[in-house]
Amino acid sequence: MTVTDAARTAGTGQPGWLLDEVASAGRENLDAEHVARYDGKEDADAAAEVALLQHLGLGAGSVVVEIGTGTGQFALAAAPVCARVVAVDVSPVMLDLLRSKTAAAGAHSVEVVQAGFLTYEHHGEPADVVYTRYALHHLPDAWKAIALVRMRQMLRSGGLLRLWDVVYDFPADQATERLEAWCATGGDVVEGEWSRAEHEEHVRDEHSTFTWLLEPMITRAGFAIEVAEHSEDGIFAKYLLRAV
Repeated sequence: MTVTDAARTAGTGQPGWLLDEVASAGRENLDAEHVARYDGKEDADAAAEVALLQHLGLGAGSVVVEIGTGTGQFALAAAPVCARVVAVDVSPVMLDLLRSKTAAAGAHSVEVVQAGFLTYEHHGEPADVVYTRYALHHLPDAWKAIALVRMRQMLRSGGLLRLWDVVYDFPADQATERLEAWCATGGDVVEGEWSRAEHEEHVRDEHSTFTWLLEPMITRAGFAIEVAEHSEDGIFAKYLLRAV
């Protein structure tokens, strides 16, 4: 076995040093029970998001890549108004549900791909829009920076990256107070709502970062920040980013 062969993960062709994106997907996103109830817990506001992107130029000839598509709420809403939607996720459980939904909807323009920020390889015309919602936080910060560069490479010049995530917009010395306040908003059950235990798991086990760390990564990756919206509690952020 050569050094190169030894450095690659068995059967994947990927370098042995590459982050395992499936293992980093979050326990719940690999759990069939969680995935089955996800659409009842989380409304992606997909119709409004598609309308916003149409206002910004999304149209019948557009190519959209959604990374971290999950159950495909956005991908399915975007499919009727553009030429091609590539729905990308690392979770086989999420993708099984999405394939069932695309078949039921007859959404033939949606291409379902098992991959992630670090492994998806885009082919064909450059994307006009890359969309990602509540997914980038599954990567530690160094990998976020790489993911942002890779998303810029998928986009045509002037294309848009729409990014939603849990991004902390407060100083580090306020973290204890702010994060406890957010966790306290969770309920006791996981059916139809997010529980305190799920919020705690997110903070403890996933990789949400601060706006003052993420935003320099964004600009360094080759994006202009056109819109940055931060929730009043400093927990959530929505960005419109232009590829420059």
